[in-house]
Amino acid sequence: MEFNFKDILTTSMVLFAVIDIIGNIPIIIDLRKKAGHIQSEKASLIAGFILIIFLFLGEQLLSIIGLDVHSFAIAGSLIIFFIALEMILGIKIYKEEKNPLNATVFPLAFPLIAGPGSLTTLLSLKAAFSNANIIVAIVINMIFIYIVLKASTKIEKIIGENGIGIIRKVFGVILLAISIKLFTTNIKFLL
Repeated sequence: MEFNFKDILTTSMVLFAVIDIIGNIPIIIDLRKKAGHIQSEKASLIAGFILIIFLFLGEQLLSIIGLDVHSFAIAGSLIIFFIALEMILGIKIYKEEKNPLNATVFPLAFPLIAGPGSLTTLLSLKAAFSNANIIVAIVINMIFIYIVLKASTKIEKIIGENGIGIIRKVFGVILLAISIKLFTTNIKFLL
């Protein structure tokens, strides 16, 4: 195990950009309102656990159930697509559950944090960087995600309801574009 600060910084920045927790703040606020409460610690730990397990066993797990990374990414892109539609159109597609654990695990920990983009990115990073450096990058990202999740109610108070509404629509369009890009990038590998 060889730790390299430059590699840790690089992998941390790549994961930070792909996970985009700042861009997901409107979704987090929506989930918090629907569920009543989100368990920030649990979401961070579960997402981190999923990412680390996928780093080591991702391709094998998918091949055992007869899937490839591209099929997995397409499925995740569809979930993200529907979340984006909810944000843009103000409609409800997902059944509202007042169970904080449900919202914490799905869709927050998976697929928003540990989603198809971050999981497939891990497989790419694994080809170029050591597992030890990637694990440190995952931990750094999970700490930052935890801080953002804990501060989401304060962020909502600062921005206000109108600000959240505007940000929700803007990020909904961005999320929609990401889901379409994820879909189109991976569908050509299946056709």
